[in-house]
Amino acid sequence: MPKAVLVSRNGGPEVLEYAEVPDRSPGAGELLVQVAAAGVNYIDTYQRSGQYPVPVPFVPGLEGAGTVRSVGAGVDGFAVGDRVAWTSVPGGYAEQVVVPAASAVPVPEGVDDETAAATLLQGLTAHYLAVSTYPVQQGDTVLVHAAAGGVGLILVQLAKARGARVIGTVSTAAKEELARAAGADEVIRYTEEDFAARTRELTGGEGVAAVYDGVGKTTFDGSLSVVRPRGYLVLFGASSGPVPPVDPQRLNQAGSIYLTRPSLAPYIATPEELRWRTDELFGAIATGALKITIGGRYPLAEAQRAHEDLQGRRTTGKLLLLP
Repeated sequence: MPKAVLVSRNGGPEVLEYAEVPDRSPGAGELLVQVAAAGVNYIDTYQRSGQYPVPVPFVPGLEGAGTVRSVGAGVDGFAVGDRVAWTSVPGGYAEQVVVPAASAVPVPEGVDDETAAATLLQGLTAHYLAVSTYPVQQGDTVLVHAAAGGVGLILVQLAKARGARVIGTVSTAAKEELARAAGADEVIRYTEEDFAARTRELTGGEGVAAVYDGVGKTTFDGSLSVVRPRGYLVLFGASSGPVPPVDPQRLNQAGSIYLTRPSLAPYIATPEELRWRTDELFGAIATGALKITIGGRYPLAEAQRAHEDLQGRRTTGKLLLLP
């Protein structure tokens, strides 16, 4: 029987249980995939803890890459032996996973399985943020929180490629080096100085065109204070906790600010949009224009340690589980 990581009750990383699970078969429109690598993301910790409710028991993990083992009825465009990647499909922390064909994308030559698994959720998130939610323009200055994190490192690169001046926030000197290597023009260590005051200084008091904030509770007020009039505060995560309710009048007082709370699903709502975004990402990876940083590889049986390291902010880049 194949192995997987199960959550039978909500709680801390200790509730992640490595266990045998029944064999799976693909239904109509589905693929059975042998998982080569599964991505670890903050949303997995939210689901595990119950912050984002998911009926238990469940297998966490929303993305990965691997090889097609069998194909369900009515599937066109995929065959046994094809390498594929996926995101927003539950059950990734496993040796095998059933993936809807509409949610799978082919992995091209020039992109290995681990890189593909490390790209999709965070890469697609960075892509929609920089290309669609607030489309970065040539000459913009933008602020990227957690610039050495999985999304942050990709977002910095995409914003730079679109002509932006990028200010990043990080917590340590090592993370500053990573953010600068990704292309950040200015890096603020928020553990040593007030990021909002420093951002205003770096922009001559004007503020930034957009703040991309995946941190949430601890950064929200400061983020709002550095957005230029008619700029965007893009809140796409809550690694420090959820933001309390916001009085819309604050957006008026800050200069007609746009506040948005996007998520990935509406930005990959069709197979065509999913393929467009992944093709752009994989194409940039294959040419060397986009670098994906894998910060940690863990055996599938050590998912608990991966969650502990992620939530303890002891990681950079992308974490992978390897069955």
